[in-house]
Amino acid sequence: MINTQTGSMEGHKRSDWSSIRKRSFTFGAYGGAEPAGNNILNILESPSRDSQPVPPSSSRDTELFEIIEKLQGSRIDEQRCEFPPPLKSQLLTIAGELPLILLSKSGGYWTDPPVERLVDVSPTSSHHGLDPGCYDIMERDGEARNYQDFFRSRYHHSFTTVDPALGPLVLSVCLEEEENKLRVILRMKECSLHGVFSLSLFPNIPSAVELAKMLCDRVTVSKFDVVGYLKAPELITTFDEHRVSPNFKFGVLYQKDGQLTEEEILSNNQESEEFKEFLSVLGETIQLQGFTRFRGGLDVSHGQTGTEAIFTSFHGREVMFHVATKLPFTEGDPQQLQRKRHIGNDIVALVYQEGGTPFLSDVIKSHFLHCFLVVRRIQRAEEAGGAAYQVSVTAREDVPPFGPVLPDPPIFTDRFQLREFLLTKLINAEISCYKAEQFSRLELRTRSSLLESLQSELFSRSQVMMGDPSLAPLPSEGVRGASEGSGGFIENFKRAIRVRSHSFETLGVQRKIVGNASQRLKTEKECDSDKPPGLPSLSDSSAELKDQTSPQEET
Repeated sequence: MINTQTGSMEGHKRSDWSSIRKRSFTFGAYGGAEPAGNNILNILESPSRDSQPVPPSSSRDTELFEIIEKLQGSRIDEQRCEFPPPLKSQLLTIAGELPLILLSKSGGYWTDPPVERLVDVSPTSSHHGLDPGCYDIMERDGEARNYQDFFRSRYHHSFTTVDPALGPLVLSVCLEEEENKLRVILRMKECSLHGVFSLSLFPNIPSAVELAKMLCDRVTVSKFDVVGYLKAPELITTFDEHRVSPNFKFGVLYQKDGQLTEEEILSNNQESEEFKEFLSVLGETIQLQGFTRFRGGLDVSHGQTGTEAIFTSFHGREVMFHVATKLPFTEGDPQQLQRKRHIGNDIVALVYQEGGTPFLSDVIKSHFLHCFLVVRRIQRAEEAGGAAYQVSVTAREDVPPFGPVLPDPPIFTDRFQLREFLLTKLINAEISCYKAEQFSRLELRTRSSLLESLQSELFSRSQVMMGDPSLAPLPSEGVRGASEGSGGFIENFKRAIRVRSHSFETLGVQRKIVGNASQRLKTEKECDSDKPPGLPSLSDSSAELKDQTSPQEET
């Protein structure tokens, strides 16, 4: 005999599960999807009028139904998190103008201008901060070109060593006799130190150890080895400039009125005339087939990433936009992974809003996306004519603020000013995001691997040139390739791992042999035992990092 109470509860549970909207969790989650607590969203915290109370049930029945639902669900469903049903209906019924961005109640993001600050969004108001002449582009590493600028054109020496505490060190010394000074660069795992010393400070030319200790008192070695390799300047320049890149790629999302979820935003296919007009502000529409300039990981040979894209050159930098509506659409895939594999691997994305529905700061789940610029087209007085755009910014809380400063009010009525502001803001946003904890730790690991490869190669090749055949030279592809193409830290991270593995094989170091998939997974987890919380491991990130094509392939 069937227990009618249990059958009734099972039917109610199935109905309750089917009524819950779910959303993509494929690329990792940061915070919930509930909006931040403020006066606008107090309404959202109240229960839905249409929702019915769930009858009590025993913990055993609850666990049973959860197991049944999980067994019957697909793998995609297991990767999703629940989205509260009352949010969308209640948000769209609130009277009055909503802000461009709403924060998650769980926190973790900041906005500019703040949600609490009510601003006059009238395009006829007086503006402050609209001068494109003050839009300065940030430098990711202001001293990365010192070796290229001051050393390579002059006679100089380089030295290497391995410090017990600091690890590998590479020192470059240049005597500038015309100015009676010594210029020194000391490269360590954490950073590079640059100093200029007057020769009058020394009775004689100081040793490499003395110069290194003058830049960093933590140096404990007693000697440096002279670099005698003829191509050392090329390798050193490549290492110094591995963080300098003239290329950038950004995602572009199209959010229509009433759309709040990741699935809804990524599923848009039709582009309105207003959206096309906005894209023309960012850059020109190019055909991907046979495109020879920076492609940002898009396929230019087989059409697997669409046929068109938005591309522009901006103050000597090449910018490719991953426009969601131009990337392939997959029928039957609510997550649209073909689109998210590109936009989810970007660090900064731009959201164009059509309508008054706000953008939730954590609605797009990604390990890499750290900042969003949101643009909404607003109404202007008829006599003014043309279009007006309101702009807002949101970023994770560990991303430092970056310029240019939003005008007050944050309204743009001139296409040229809007373009200058957005492109400068996007570039500065990405450079600032690299200072976030997750990226800075990953970048430190990358720099450490590249410096270790550089020091080993300079030392071994110098020994070979001096007649010591006992050490075979190491391959230089990893260090040399870091300066080609985009030079992004993610590409350098992958390259550093490959070079380090190749170096072990060249030196004859016995590598751990794994015989099956479980052992291989264990090895990958051991390599990532020192990763910070929330940072994608080598095994977890392989699928995401795979989409970021190496610079050699892009050229």
